[in-house]
Amino acid sequence: MKRVKAACICQTLHFMLKDGVDQALGAKLVQEDVAHYKTALDRNHTQYRIVEETLQPDGSVILKIIKQYNQSPVGDYLD
Repeated sequence: MKRVKAACICQTLHFMLKDGVDQALGAKLVQEDVAHYKTALDRNHTQYRIVEETLQPDGSVILKIIKQYNQSPVGDYLD
């Protein structure tokens, strides 16, 4: 028999500008999307650590994150 002792997932997310939207407005919408994503993680009580958040020249954001996987214990992954 086996049991999951600790589990996390490492993701690189690219929050991209929407097509056909002015760059300034698109960049603002991307920032709102990133904030909404972080709020959703907190609201769902998902443990996470943002490794890197990089603003790209076009206004998009690349987010590297390690987060809890399916309510499994995180062990020392987030230390």
